Amino acid sequence: YMSCPTTEHWQAAKGVVRYLAGTTSYGIMFGSTSNNATGVVGYCDADYAGDVDTRRSTGGYVFIMNGAAVSWQSKRQATVAASTTEAEYMSAASAVKESLWLRQLLTDLGIAQGPVSMLADNQSAIKLLKNPVSSMRSKHIDVAHHFARERVARQEVAFVFVATDEQIADVMTKALPKYKHVYCCDGMGMVC
Repeated sequence: YMSCPTTEHWQAAKGVVRYLAGTTSYGIMFGSTSNNATGVVGYCDADYAGDVDTRRSTGGYVFIMNGAAVSWQSKRQATVAASTTEAEYMSAASAVKESLWLRQLLTDLGIAQGPVSMLADNQSAIKLLKNPVSSMRSKHIDVAHHFARERVARQEVAFVFVATDEQIADVMTKALPKYKHVYCCDGMGMVC
């Protein structure tokens, strides 16, 4: 939109600047009481066709260790997903790549890490990740995303269902009501 910005774009940019100005005192505190899981725990999520211009989905993940976020990403997906399951599956593939990198980093630092627990709120995507059977509904999904299945089969990553209300990665994929935004920030160990 840089070549032809509108008033709406200007208002959105000002909203981002207002948010940044209002959160300058925020930080991440490790060891917070909101999430005391041992090792690295990941949350991944996607919105389905959230970009109104391209109908591409936004995928996001956040990894928590010692009660605070250590890695996170929010990114519009490269291709249009044909279903919510596909959007979540593509997001899971990105999260698996990051989880493998974090797992190797911890190993290099001498910190034992078993399979990384990945929490996702789409049961269809979790079933697709755990079941290496191709069906008419899933065979169109790009092979580039199927490596996530292989990593689940190798037990390097373990996907677990989490209720949408408890999905911390929601903050990476969509605008949220204030109570949910606060919940996600608290879950990532953010303090002000």
